[in-house]
Amino acid sequence: MTIADHPEAPRRRALCVHLLTATGAVFAMLAMLAAVQSQWSIMFLWLVVAFAVDGIDGPLARKYDVKSNAPRFDGVLLDLIIDYLTYVFIPAFALFKSGLLPGWTGWVAIIVVTFASAMYFADTRMKTDDNSFQGFPGCWNMLVIVLFALKPDFWVILTLVVLLALAMFLPLKFIHPVRTRRWRALSLPMALAWTFFAGWAAWVDFHPQSWAHWGLVLTSVYLILAGILQQVFPPRRN
Repeated sequence: MTIADHPEAPRRRALCVHLLTATGAVFAMLAMLAAVQSQWSIMFLWLVVAFAVDGIDGPLARKYDVKSNAPRFDGVLLDLIIDYLTYVFIPAFALFKSGLLPGWTGWVAIIVVTFASAMYFADTRMKTDDNSFQGFPGCWNMLVIVLFALKPDFWVILTLVVLLALAMFLPLKFIHPVRTRRWRALSLPMALAWTFFAGWAAWVDFHPQSWAHWGLVLTSVYLILAGILQQVFPPRRN
């Protein structure tokens, strides 16, 4: 009998997927420690690692049926806890502490981001029938790294924060690059490219002349607008 044929193999594989998901909490702590010391590039590198893990563990969880083979641990709850840390809490802290939003604008941003995201993460209608998201899915980490790269005027930043917070509760669709089947052949490479550009931008300490900034902008625009475009141009029915 091989290891793969062992009766405990499905349970062990499913448990390993949960353990992989839980490493996101470690990466979140490492990112937070860097953020407290204003080491923004290091913080974002850890967040990019956490983002990559978040993209991998979902398909693995479905492949190894963690709900049936390792039901002791709630993978959805575990994922939501870590996502709130890495997608919302730490990026909001960085936005406030970095000085990109001076004075009262920083307070408005962190209150809006953390409060709206807490409500969104508890929304039982956040997923659509095609496994997309109903409303902006609280990917503040993706927005904030672009803001660090481009450093726009604080009014632009504040406007984007407010608009995206409102978009969390509007009937707008935002794709899941892995689970949304429509356009997945393009969406998945775009998400992988975004991850690469984000990591590279952080690696070069957000150098203003880095070509990675353009890649970040282009891939971010696609990932934000793809779902809305799918609503505007629904699939043809045969």
